[in-house]
Amino acid sequence: MDRQQILNQLQENQTVSVLIIGGGINGLGTFRDLALQGVDVLLVEKNDFCSGASAASSHMVHGGVRYLENGEFRLVREAVHERNRLLKNAPHYVTPLPTTIPLYKLFSGIVNAPLKFLRLLDKPGERGAAVIKIGLMLYDSYTREQGKQSVPGHRLRGRAASLREFPQMNPDIIGTATYYDGAMSSPERIAVEVMRDGEEANRNAHALNYVSAVGAAADTVTLRDEETGETYTVKPKIVINAAGPWIDFANDALGRKTRMMAGTKGSHIVVDHPELYAATRNNEIFFENKDGRIVLVYPLAGKVIIGTTDTPISNPSEARCTDEEVAYFFEFTKHVFPAIQLKESDIVYRFSGVRPLPRTDAKTAGQITRDHKNELVPPGNGIDFPTYNLVGGKWTSFRAFSEQVTDTVLAKLGKARVQSTADRAIGGGRAYPADKKQWANDHAAAVGLPPARLEMLLERYGTLALPMGAFIVSEADSALESLPDYSVRELQYLVEKEQVRRIGDLLQRRSLLAMTGQLSAVLVMEVADIIGDVLGWDSDRKETEIDRFAADILDKHGVIL
Repeated sequence: MDRQQILNQLQENQTVSVLIIGGGINGLGTFRDLALQGVDVLLVEKNDFCSGASAASSHMVHGGVRYLENGEFRLVREAVHERNRLLKNAPHYVTPLPTTIPLYKLFSGIVNAPLKFLRLLDKPGERGAAVIKIGLMLYDSYTREQGKQSVPGHRLRGRAASLREFPQMNPDIIGTATYYDGAMSSPERIAVEVMRDGEEANRNAHALNYVSAVGAAADTVTLRDEETGETYTVKPKIVINAAGPWIDFANDALGRKTRMMAGTKGSHIVVDHPELYAATRNNEIFFENKDGRIVLVYPLAGKVIIGTTDTPISNPSEARCTDEEVAYFFEFTKHVFPAIQLKESDIVYRFSGVRPLPRTDAKTAGQITRDHKNELVPPGNGIDFPTYNLVGGKWTSFRAFSEQVTDTVLAKLGKARVQSTADRAIGGGRAYPADKKQWANDHAAAVGLPPARLEMLLERYGTLALPMGAFIVSEADSALESLPDYSVRELQYLVEKEQVRRIGDLLQRRSLLAMTGQLSAVLVMEVADIIGDVLGWDSDRKETEIDRFAADILDKHGVIL
């Protein structure tokens, strides 16, 4: 069923058991889980799926070793377990990530760490090798609880061994500690595939991007199509507010004044710097800056992500990566790799988002919990339905949070859970092969593509390469002029199957093309033609969409076409 058919159906039958507002990973995860339980559920997102807080991830799947110092043992245990599940359920996008901490002192933090744990100290203090060793021993223990070591345990190296492994690292170190988390190459693709899984599992489950909730009265919610301006009404039994840092804004639109959120901004830059990329030795370099902020240098697809900040912000729509933050990133990178020179022209992409953190009286941003909770606003003040608000959470733990919310909603609806998502593969992670080359050789003839081409699709989309391959060969295909390893039919498939509505949807969230610095004016025009041919854009609409994308990519990401 296409977008217009779903909207038309809403006009004919307005009743829906669950309306989810917000298409970030928590909303989409809950959408998939409810769909699997047979619930009729509608999700609406005012922009594109995974375009807000969920798109500003550091691209890690991690347990949050630093949260141990805050005493959040349950959160870390849950996150480590969920990290291990994602390594298994989304192997096409989540892989083990060696994470290395430069160590400058031995016993620093021995006194500070317990004081922080007891909430008696909020000043930043450097963690030495002894404190980090204790934390990593506990961290590893949570992986072993599941009975299978999904990633290797941690290890410490002395100064000489560390500098042999990382010859450009600051020689002032006394050693390094290396442990494993997960690298998440494409969070946005995981989110879209979670959405696709939900829709494919249940013909009464629908997700719509560019549709916003703009009002409510009694038992109805008014929705607006952001493309046409037309409005529709639905009658939900339950509303789930999954708008992340915009939760209070969404509630205000429904006439429910709340003040639940007080997020912090996190910015990143992506640099094209082969020397820095090589210096990481395919490790994430993860450490505490002198101001107490945990920061990272992270290799991704031949580029390097550098981040992040943690500053209060009142309006999440205003989050931008500033020049001051860029200077901050350059400064701490130089502290770790003093011989490597970064300059602004190395930056190919900037991004910034707001963590959906709860309003709190914590004295520092680092003390605010990254845990999640489901806050109920009961019926009242002229509104007949309850609203569940998904506050907080981490990318890593989205499945567990979604499961908890789904169980609450099922109980409210008087339904029983019929399927678990704990061991359910996501999208192209199903039947993902250990030997990619052999898989491509085995399937190439049946699909009708050369093995090398099919293997490339497997790298990008997991085993969704099979239906995509069948789509590609069903009509004549040609390579893009500006990017020959992509083809017209490949992008047409993404437009048709993954609800691409605008140029940025395809270049920023269905692919890594924007983030990895592969944008060009020619590519944007080619993509506009492809999307326009599928969606029926005329020449004026294409020009409007190109202008919209060019303005957005400059304003939010610092990219000039």
